[in-house]
Amino acid sequence: MGVCPFRSEGVAVVIPEHKIQEVLERVDLVGLVSRYVELKKAGREFKGRCPFHQEKTPSFYVVPEKRFYFCHGCRASGDAVSFVQRYLGKTFIDAVRDLAREVGVDLEAAQDPGARERQQLKEVTDQAAEHFRALLWEEEGRRARAYLASRGISEETAKAFGLGWAPAAWTSLADRLTKLGMVEWGLNAGLVSKRQKGDGYFDFFRSRLIIPIRAPEGRPIAFGARLVDAEEGPKYLNSRESRLYNKSETLFGMDQARDEIRRRKSAVLVEGYFDCIALHQEGVKHAVALCSTALTPGHLKVLGRAEARELFLLLDGDQAGLAAVERLAGPLLAAGAAAKVALLPQGDDPDTFIRRAGAAGLEQLLTEARPLTNHVFSTILPQGKEASFEEKMAALERLKPVSAQLPVGLVRSAFFAALSAWCGLPAAELEASLRSKAPPPVNPVPKPGQVSPQGRPGQPPGRGAAPQGAPAPRQGPPVKPPDALEALYVAAALREPRLVARDSFRVCDELSHPGLRLALAHATAGHGAEDALFEAHDTVKRAIEAAWRQLADQQGSALEHYFLQLCRAIMLRRINQQLDYIKRTTSQTAGAIDLSDDTRRLLAQRIELLALKKRVEEEIRPPPPGTKAPMQPV
Repeated sequence: MGVCPFRSEGVAVVIPEHKIQEVLERVDLVGLVSRYVELKKAGREFKGRCPFHQEKTPSFYVVPEKRFYFCHGCRASGDAVSFVQRYLGKTFIDAVRDLAREVGVDLEAAQDPGARERQQLKEVTDQAAEHFRALLWEEEGRRARAYLASRGISEETAKAFGLGWAPAAWTSLADRLTKLGMVEWGLNAGLVSKRQKGDGYFDFFRSRLIIPIRAPEGRPIAFGARLVDAEEGPKYLNSRESRLYNKSETLFGMDQARDEIRRRKSAVLVEGYFDCIALHQEGVKHAVALCSTALTPGHLKVLGRAEARELFLLLDGDQAGLAAVERLAGPLLAAGAAAKVALLPQGDDPDTFIRRAGAAGLEQLLTEARPLTNHVFSTILPQGKEASFEEKMAALERLKPVSAQLPVGLVRSAFFAALSAWCGLPAAELEASLRSKAPPPVNPVPKPGQVSPQGRPGQPPGRGAAPQGAPAPRQGPPVKPPDALEALYVAAALREPRLVARDSFRVCDELSHPGLRLALAHATAGHGAEDALFEAHDTVKRAIEAAWRQLADQQGSALEHYFLQLCRAIMLRRINQQLDYIKRTTSQTAGAIDLSDDTRRLLAQRIELLALKKRVEEEIRPPPPGTKAPMQPV
């Protein structure tokens, strides 16, 4: 679930969203505000002079029933956390921590057992990525830059993918992590190893071009490494799996490809890091690569979240490429994915082909791509019905690993019907001959785009697996989807954090969804939008990403104006909600001669709210030409 990290005595601590809600429910808001403001009871509310602006007539209300405060004069409003933020100048995280301590909510005890380790892995991986990246552009990285040039990789592309260099020195990264007090974290991440004799640590990656493997949000979570100008060790090494990195759910290049995949509704899958990088450099921006040799439902889900409806397998035209198609066919057919095969000319790989034929040549290749089943059948049994008995039996033997992955149901039946039409044998007998224990029906998996390209066939997989017995992440309470207007506010602020300072209505203190407040606090604390999205719950992440797409055309002053319009729209909606509440509550006393104190107070509030609404509306100016208007307040 969504969490938010902060530093406590040098250690990363994580606050689950539901714990923030528990803090808000436990805090006595009237008691908290009364420490700084003299409050008097006014019906079911409490009234006083606003602590956030100078006033003679009290217009500041605390509503304990709804756990919020509101000033009709300066428009300040929010909950207990936002009050502490405003009045005491605390950050969001510090305000939550102080209130939690006060009301007896143990934030550290509420953490996922692996949350602390996960945060440490994030920090040490960030440090390693920056270390490698810096070395590539120093004198130390001269050999690596020459290697990149030999492969036609430009400086711009290398920087876009965050490429780096691990020198031949044994302790370059280990020394840096030791100085930072992170060497044990580096050990857990597989970045350094303990010396077999004596004390100290040495680097795992040496004499290697470093290729950061990043989450879809852009945060580095692991590394691939290509040996350069050295003979010791395998050509490729990959980070081992960890709480941060699961290769069965990670596609290389997804952070660069996500927007283009969403735009084109399709993805191109290759098998090598440099194949993916080369395609992006030539303008094929929807390419991704596997971080292992296996394609999993996890990869398909990643592509499904990016709205890929079609997947192109772009593989070498040699025997290894043909074998790769058969290896990937099972999971794709089992998921019912709309996959096609674009086979390269003999002797080509995606890297060499794109450099020779360019993006236009590749687009032509994709246009001519064949559906996956057609390709598999025609490759395994080229003569179809005219094939000999022996050829058909050999083909069926090759198809056993594919058919074994198909779940009982429509997908399996359709596969054998298509195979029957191709080879001329009865479908029922084909299924009987290929019958291995068919997997049971599975929950639907998002269709296309579920592939995980790691290295080429034969390329070493990740060094080891995640520690055995590591506790699985605990499932927190269900997370409700955020409000659309508030998600737009946060998406704009994540894109341009400086905009928050332009929010004169302080909407940032009044966001109703804890997940949005966490994401905003994380980004405005200097961690960046990538980190904020990386830690957000999927429900919150999807809402922010949808809002981001809605803001795609807004840049510079247009984005700023849109943001200000959003602030006002959210403010007007809140005022209208309060006016509706007053209208419903006072309508029962219409025409009465003697009004109760509560009714008089509500009617007085109505006058103040109407005046405030007028002031807010007067602040709204027509948008610049070409600027979209936010949704109207409801």
